[in-house]
Amino acid sequence: MNYLSSKPIPAEQRLIMALDVSSTDEARQVVEELGDAVHFYKLGLELFMSGDYYALIEWLQARHKRIFVDLKFFDVPATVGRAVRALSKRGVDFATVHGNDAIMEAAAANKGALQILAVTVLTSLDRGDLTDLGFDCDVQQLVLSRAKRALTLGCDGVISSGLEVPLLRAELGDKLVVISPGIRPVENRPADDQKRVVTVEDAFLGGADYIVVGRPIRDAADPRAKAQEIQRQIAGLFA
Repeated sequence: MNYLSSKPIPAEQRLIMALDVSSTDEARQVVEELGDAVHFYKLGLELFMSGDYYALIEWLQARHKRIFVDLKFFDVPATVGRAVRALSKRGVDFATVHGNDAIMEAAAANKGALQILAVTVLTSLDRGDLTDLGFDCDVQQLVLSRAKRALTLGCDGVISSGLEVPLLRAELGDKLVVISPGIRPVENRPADDQKRVVTVEDAFLGGADYIVVGRPIRDAADPRAKAQEIQRQIAGLFA
């Protein structure tokens, strides 16, 4: 079934580039190389630990880029709430939370205009990994359960592999923003730490609102050309 997103999101903003690099200087180089081929960037833990994270946010904002802070807040609920409240003053678009009900609720209560995204199941985990972690249930049902709870607790959306997004749309409709990481072109199935992956087309036809792409762009012979190629795919789907 086709669950193509009907949310009023400009097609060129549906691609989120993961700035998974080791320094803010390297991140700036990537952004400058990609130019107007990418409008939305994800900043994760590695960049946060490298220093100048907030200076990079301001630099991106000065270039009219949208920003997804992917730090997966997980701590005492009151601490998460205060951290989210502080981040909400930075003018970024999305932030991730990876925790139980109390943590998600505290984040949602302090988000302001910031949109909170609950992590369902990391795309680096498969059925065997979940068994090792003590989750004796189907991956899809675990994702659906966490998404339902996130919605009830006031979160704006979820992070979910494209493999599970059709189930989320079938059960929850368009109530949540859904961002799908682990996107790989058909010819580039992962020799990396991503296990549950889909293609650009499959992710969007399954109901994703946004996709996160990192390595396939960053490691391409011509990163800008690869980003433009993906943008053409997206534009064709949403034409």
